[in-house]
Amino acid sequence: MKKLNGTVIVTYRCNARCTMCNRYKAPSLPQEEISIETIKKLPPMYFTNVTGGEPFLREDLRDVIAELRKKSDRIVISTNGFFTDRIIALCREFPDIGIRVSIEGLENTNNEIRGLPDGFKRGVETLKKLREMGLKDVGFGMTVQDKNAPDLVPLYELSNELDMEFATASLHNSFYFVETGNKIYDRPMVAQNFENLVNRLLQSGSPKKWFRAYFNHGLINYIYGQERLLPCDMSFDTFFIDPYGDVMPCNGTKDKEVMGNLNRQTWDELWNSPEAERVRSVVRHCSRKCWMIGSVSPAMHKYIMKPAWWVFVHKFLRFFKKKKYSMYEIPACCDLRDGRVTAGELDRLGTCDPKAIANDGLKHGE
Repeated sequence: MKKLNGTVIVTYRCNARCTMCNRYKAPSLPQEEISIETIKKLPPMYFTNVTGGEPFLREDLRDVIAELRKKSDRIVISTNGFFTDRIIALCREFPDIGIRVSIEGLENTNNEIRGLPDGFKRGVETLKKLREMGLKDVGFGMTVQDKNAPDLVPLYELSNELDMEFATASLHNSFYFVETGNKIYDRPMVAQNFENLVNRLLQSGSPKKWFRAYFNHGLINYIYGQERLLPCDMSFDTFFIDPYGDVMPCNGTKDKEVMGNLNRQTWDELWNSPEAERVRSVVRHCSRKCWMIGSVSPAMHKYIMKPAWWVFVHKFLRFFKKKKYSMYEIPACCDLRDGRVTAGELDRLGTCDPKAIANDGLKHGE
């Protein structure tokens, strides 16, 4: 059986109150959440992201991880880093897992966005303790918006100081976030900060960071409402499973798209079902143009020549012609700057719809 890329949403409960995500308003109940027996039915995976909500609210997370380690070559848990003692205890038992802490800016900005008193200090403290105990796969991630875009490069510099991974995202709207009104208002300002980050990444001596530069170039393209730089193959070699056992292509759709339910089906029945094929057709005709690491990372590996050529060209330009990367390599950035398109016209290319009713994805198949 071919190994897949999987994301396991172990809970929709969350102790944070992020301004860009309303999932905490639609939590799952502990007794509803995906069981160890269902996790045992998952297929072999080369990578598994464990996420929420806040995964460390699961009292049996240790048992979940123990089972997933039998299934997956690599596991990374996404967390807000608030429950330091629980995180340290788990990583002492399983030092081969990875931890990614969500940090949305420098201290004041982060705490305002995430709604967690001392959230920044707790998150950074957790990361430092993990590093001190020798955990190798450690880092933090940031969802960029108008309010925190100026903190983008300073946070990257902090990640360098701490010798940690640094991941980025932009605002999205979907059933997963229970949100339809997220929007970038000042695109040129936000894009300028991404451009600065891209150039810092290209300056580094790390090929991994050069490819991260390409990903962040794609985020600029995304916030300008443009077509994806790479195809989306979610539901073909990648899947999400939610706390109710529903298997979905991704977390980026407006409404919850369900391929089947692993509580009631075997993996083979689910993955090869007519409903799964219907969802794959939806993915092939999806117009949302998402650019999230869950879909882009596998695509970058699968279609490696396009990002590799971009990296080669931009390293060549930088070091031989002294020409930096510019967001204006993306035509839409020029069109807005030069008045050929308005901000309102670009808004209509995005997924922001403040008048829409957010689908919380809690209506799972019975």
